[in-house]
Amino acid sequence: MVGKKSVHEIIFDLVNYLLMILLMFVTVYPLLYVVFASFSDPKVLMGTEGFIWKPLGNPTTRGYKLTFQNPNILIGYRNTIFYVVVGVVLSLFLTSIGAYLVSRRNFKLKGFLMLMITITLFFGGGMIPMFMVIKNLGLYNTVWAVILPGAISSWNLIVMRTFFQGIPVGLEEAALIDGANDWQIFLKVIIPLSKPVLAVMVLYYGVGIWNSWFGPMIYLRNRELFPLQLFLREILMQSAPASGQKLTLSDMQTDSYYKELLQYTTMVVSTVPILCVYPFLQKYFVKGVMIGSIKG
Repeated sequence: MVGKKSVHEIIFDLVNYLLMILLMFVTVYPLLYVVFASFSDPKVLMGTEGFIWKPLGNPTTRGYKLTFQNPNILIGYRNTIFYVVVGVVLSLFLTSIGAYLVSRRNFKLKGFLMLMITITLFFGGGMIPMFMVIKNLGLYNTVWAVILPGAISSWNLIVMRTFFQGIPVGLEEAALIDGANDWQIFLKVIIPLSKPVLAVMVLYYGVGIWNSWFGPMIYLRNRELFPLQLFLREILMQSAPASGQKLTLSDMQTDSYYKELLQYTTMVVSTVPILCVYPFLQKYFVKGVMIGSIKG
């Protein structure tokens, strides 16, 4: 039978509840603010400061209509989806192979390789050497300049390695007795048991590529290759379409009060797709993070 809580325990619970409510508010409200602003009357929105608890004025979808009539948004969506799909598949393949290699107990060079991988967490060549490498390899102004530089994350590789080390050795030994080689063990034993950490990697790499803008800004010059985040940056930084954009709506140039509205609608359009992915990966995400972080 559970006894009654003491006064100290009740106070402790109340403080925890208040902190969690505050944390939830700080996390959720900025998203709600952007959503409410995107449906607000642009004239009322332009003259409003402070908190917003609902769409201002008469709710309107005019901002979304203008956003999707901008051809750059569709180009950005197309390119970003391509970068995310190809980048995530390539990153999962390379990261899982690397993690499997350095997790093998009989691999003599795993200590040296792990040292080299860990060093990259603290030291890097810098932006200019990376730019020179990209340019000399012929990747400049190509889709591979966006995908290849971040194909493997050292931190993600270490997390996946830790997960692989937690898989019972007996399963691999049984597969070896049955005549399986390393590739068969990797594909038919390790990977099927690694769904939680694979889901975590999909989320980490997918969100990273979706939100990436600095690398594409440096390595890309062809606007047909720009991801969505670069076009979003132009709208947020310049508060107006860039000079190279070909827009057909004259009111986007003449009605200045629509510019602020377009900022919010573009943020919603660029954020909602990646938010919709999380609920499908949540059950794997929590389990994968805990397993990959506890075992050392």
